[in-house]
Parts: sequence; structure tokens; C-alpha cells
Amino acid sequence: MNEAAKSALSKVPAVTLGFWIIKILATTLGETGGDTVSMTMNLGYLIGTAIFLSILLVLVVAQIAAKEFRPFLYWATIVASTTVGTTMADFADRSLGIGYLGGSSILFASLMAVLAVWYWSQGSVSVDTVNTPKVEAFYWTAITVSQTLGTALGDWVADAGLGYEGGALLFGAALAVVAGAYFWTSISRVLLFWAAFILTRPLGATVGDFLDKPLDQGGLALSRPIASAVLAALIIFLIFVLPQRAGTHPQPKEASA
Repeated sequence: MNEAAKSALSKVPAVTLGFWIIKILATTLGETGGDTVSMTMNLGYLIGTAIFLSILLVLVVAQIAAKEFRPFLYWATIVASTTVGTTMADFADRSLGIGYLGGSSILFASLMAVLAVWYWSQGSVSVDTVNTPKVEAFYWTAITVSQTLGTALGDWVADAGLGYEGGALLFGAALAVVAGAYFWTSISRVLLFWAAFILTRPLGATVGDFLDKPLDQGGLALSRPIASAVLAALIIFLIFVLPQRAGTHPQPKEASA
């Protein structure tokens, strides 16, 4: 591929059905993986956050340094962001006593602030523009905050009385509404992308909690490490099977245009 063609490609994958399938699995893995370290291994939320945040920073640096879209590197970074989102949200909500509503409110405001600064700096928050280090820094910051927000939202809804199954159904229905808006309305595709991206995280959080939480808490009490291993294997399999291609980066108009 020549340099002109490479410059027209984003550093993140094209948003396809396969993208959303893997994203939901990755968010579920983030929940079971985060709980494995903080609860099953009994390391606690703070140490778990430190471990996963260190991994995330290394992967983000590698992602930014990469010259083109690399599927395994990208999805490893997504998994790291959703795992650190799990432990960070749990630490804030439970260890610091902020609570699910307070944590969700703070995180939502933080995400809006990140997106606003990104838009002010670049004139767009579209993922199709992610192919420079500066935009990638905005992208991964927004991704990590949205993953943390999703964890807090999922826990809040589940603990509010809906339970894990009810929470999964609620967020699944919300995603269906967003999908309907995509196909049958002219609502901004960028807005719908970020709405769907945020909603996939609490969906994964509630599904992950349903898989590994004790029976008396409404879960299936499955082994967290085994559930995490199965989810990771499935993600790897789907990366091989489902088409993985870079999104298209919009090029500036020619001066004569």
C-alpha cells in the first residue's frame, strides 16, 4: 500500500457489525477480568486499577506508535481500557463511597468534557479522524472514561432493583433503539456511535456480573478466571474470522475543489 493510501486510513477499525460484536465481548471480559484480579485474587480495587492502568498506558503508547491499524493491538487496548474501567469505577463507587449515582454523574460530566475539548481542538469527534497522535490521545482518553462510566451505570441499574438480567435487557433495548435511529433517522452518526459505545459497556458489565456473581446475588456463580479465558478465546477467534479493516480517514479537500 502506498503512502497516500495509508494516510487515508484511520488507526481504528471500521465500525461494522463485527466491531460491535467484539466490543460487547470485550466489555464483558473487562468485567470478569477486573473482578478476577480485584475479588478472586483478592488484590483489591486500587491495586487492580494500578495493574490494569499500567498495562493500558503501555498499550496506548504502542497503539499510537503503530504506523497503521493492527487488530490485535487495538482490541488488546480496548480490553485493557474496559478492565481498568471496571476496577476504577468499583474503587470510586465502593471504596471511596461516592456511590453509583454520584460516580455515574461525575464520569458522565468528565466524558462530556473530554469530548468537548476534543471537538474544540479538532473540530470533530468522529472516530474516522483517528490517525494522528493528538487525536489518538483524545480517543483513548474518551474510550477509557466511557468504559468507566459504563461500569458505574451497569452497577447502578442492577443494584437499583433490575438485577443483572434486567439491566442487560434494559441496555440491550437501548442499543436496539440506537440501531433503529441509525437505520431510520438522520441523527448524527457520530452522536449515535458514542451513544452505542457508552451503552455497550454497561451491557457487558451486567452480563459479566450475571456470569460470575454468587447465586444469592442473582448471578450464575461461574468461575471468573474460566469465564475470562473463554471470552478472551472467543474474541481472538472472532478477530480471525470477522473482517478487520481500518476505517477511512476523511481527506482534506483539494485547494481547487
